[in-house]
Amino acid sequence: MAENTEKEKKGFFQHWIVKNLLGAIVFILLLVLAANILLGVVTRHNREILVPDFSNLSLEEAQREAANAGIRVDVTDSIFVRRMERGAVYSQNPKAGSKVKQGRRILLTINAMNAKKVGMPNLVGYSMRQAKAELLSKGLALGRLIYVSDMATNNVLRQIHRNHEIRPGRQIETGSEIDLVVGLNPEDNLTYVPDVNGMKYLRAVDAIQDNSLNISRLQFDSNIRTYSDSLNAVVYRQSPGASKAPIIIGSDVSLYLRLETEVLTEEEL
Repeated sequence: MAENTEKEKKGFFQHWIVKNLLGAIVFILLLVLAANILLGVVTRHNREILVPDFSNLSLEEAQREAANAGIRVDVTDSIFVRRMERGAVYSQNPKAGSKVKQGRRILLTINAMNAKKVGMPNLVGYSMRQAKAELLSKGLALGRLIYVSDMATNNVLRQIHRNHEIRPGRQIETGSEIDLVVGLNPEDNLTYVPDVNGMKYLRAVDAIQDNSLNISRLQFDSNIRTYSDSLNAVVYRQSPGASKAPIIIGSDVSLYLRLETEVLTEEEL
């Protein structure tokens, strides 16, 4: 009985249909194995690489870095940041440190070679805050507040660009700083220094200006090397410090900024 069963098993595996099926299965398994090996060797399939940081590099430098890393870069957009080198990489997607497959396309936004221009608005007669809002809406920036005796405090009397009065409608590069000559009534000439410790750079500057004060000094720590770094920097010291005692409108405030936010020791202060 056992001998007959063994003969039946041998006969089954020797049948031509079964032999062909087994051969096809083995062939498919070998084919899949070979394909995986080929993908691993030729295309580094399933191997991830870290995306380099292209910020502040020229396009040529970014392309060279990308080639060395086994990826490629394409410029898809541009903006204009006055304090950045023109043509330098402003941002990237995916971000630096992301894991991607070889050959992945990294999208770059670069700082435009030429600034866009806008017509200078007429700010005379505006309040200082209204004028500041109008400048920002045009892509311009508020520079210094220059106070002169007048019946209305913070009333804009003149608008200045590069030490010269600028007329309304004149074409000017976006990002330009505009100084404002504003009124100061002797009976309404006091303000308060806000506490901007812990605030990021641009928010701190806004708070100082909104209190009718000027930034006399911006001191960035040595580890802040790029404009992008400065946007993330926070104030860790200000002079004068926040106080309940009033201060003359138009006074200067110095800000000290760094990327780290740990509390300073008494020696550092």
